[in-house]
Amino acid sequence: MKNLKLYIPLLALLSLFACKKSFLDTEDVTTATEQNFYKTPADAYKALVGVYDGLQRVWAGGIALPVAAEIMSDNLYGGGGASDGLGLQMVDEFDKLRSPSDQTLYGDNWGNYYKAIYRANMLLTHLDQVNWKGKEDLRNIYEAETRFIRAYCYFDMARLWGNVPLITKPTTDNVPQATPDSVYSLIAEDLKFAAANLPATSYTAQEASTHGRVTKWAAESLLGRVFLYYTGYYNKPDLLGAVSKAQALAYLEDVISNGGFGLISNFAELWPAASLKNYAGEDNKETVFAIKYTYTSDWNGNVDGNHWMVLLGIRVQSIYPYGLGWGAGTVNAKLWNAYPAGDTRKSASIISIADEGLDFQNRKDQREYTGYYVKKYTPMADSAGKSLAEKMGGTSFMISQYEDYVSIRYADVLLMAAELGSPNAQQYFDAVRQRALGSGFVQIPVNPANILNERRLEFAGEGIRYWDLLRQGVNVAASAIAESVTLESGGVNVTKTISASQITATKGLSQIPYSQITLSNGTLKQNEGW
Repeated sequence: MKNLKLYIPLLALLSLFACKKSFLDTEDVTTATEQNFYKTPADAYKALVGVYDGLQRVWAGGIALPVAAEIMSDNLYGGGGASDGLGLQMVDEFDKLRSPSDQTLYGDNWGNYYKAIYRANMLLTHLDQVNWKGKEDLRNIYEAETRFIRAYCYFDMARLWGNVPLITKPTTDNVPQATPDSVYSLIAEDLKFAAANLPATSYTAQEASTHGRVTKWAAESLLGRVFLYYTGYYNKPDLLGAVSKAQALAYLEDVISNGGFGLISNFAELWPAASLKNYAGEDNKETVFAIKYTYTSDWNGNVDGNHWMVLLGIRVQSIYPYGLGWGAGTVNAKLWNAYPAGDTRKSASIISIADEGLDFQNRKDQREYTGYYVKKYTPMADSAGKSLAEKMGGTSFMISQYEDYVSIRYADVLLMAAELGSPNAQQYFDAVRQRALGSGFVQIPVNPANILNERRLEFAGEGIRYWDLLRQGVNVAASAIAESVTLESGGVNVTKTISASQITATKGLSQIPYSQITLSNGTLKQNEGW
């Protein structure tokens, strides 16, 4: 791919980000070259931090996967400003005619994923160049962490685009798209290596300075997620012979039995905006893996902040404790109404303008207004309307949001294990529901339909729902997502239609950026329906 020639050179690859997480604190490399750098374990560690930085950056531009996945699902609409372009509606409705000029919506994401993969491949290629004497145990640990991050990136890309180039060595060549099976084979190999080579240190025994690093438990959990998605979407019995259903379950059971994780007793305390002073904090016992962010982004290339969260904020108005944002991803009223009475996840997951008595004054500036916004990932402000990110010293609320993205929660591990047929399935299922319903809990049978419904309520706004729909089959996803509804846009009622035929025409996949197809001189081929 020609775009790979845009990849930053080694000096930039190894420039490290300022971060509040202590294990990421280190000095920049300023005089290294590929030939002389990879000599000591300390050199390898600095390169490893660069790999983590690559993962942190993948959603700094374009449309972040957690946002896109929620908008593509039946949870959120595109939203945004009433006079904005219609790119989010194109994503929401799977229809390129909604915004024909938006041919590179995912352009930044595509480039940043491959930059992250380049960093990973560079380190993996040079690990044997390092003198590991006296620290031999670190070699496989660093490889395992790096391979997890590479697998994480490829899994995102394979779900979004289906057909992507598979690159396992640093290269600037045009590389054609690989078959999905080839990509998933690498994902499985990388994650199995990570699970086998990372220490089995339980959460309770982890040092705080290591929080944010990949663990054995994260690798095993992601293997479960990959297994469920691949076998569901592609209608296969196992993960390419590399992981059977029994093995996928065994990985998850290992996390449950030995990982040391647990459910936070009050669901709201998982989310800063839902709990305020009672927030359980980052890296709490329910966090199996998170992408770390902090407030120190600037306009000069430091990309440390959560750049995508501002999209989901209430449209251009701070209403304590919520900070202003761009009003994307307005919540479908069907999701709000799907929660049973007494379910604490409802008000912890969703901002309801009416129910919270909020004086929202910008409805005429909001497209696809529903009265509901995502609460789990929303900017926050003080009572005077000052962004908390800026109060902490951040350059701008737009780039300095500091909330981590919790990619894998322990509740997800429990529900995946239940879905895969654990002997303890009812117990795992009940634990998640009891936490949500409290004294109103009434046991219901653990079965596929109930599990998938519970997953929708538990993970609303977290970027999981769309993949849960799609892995049941494109037709199932299309039926769940399709609707014709009247929404208020710019103060006027407008009919919005999401057609099932558009979803099936694209096979649920997203548009490959046309800029990348051009740069590849036609080596890359666009997905059907786009």
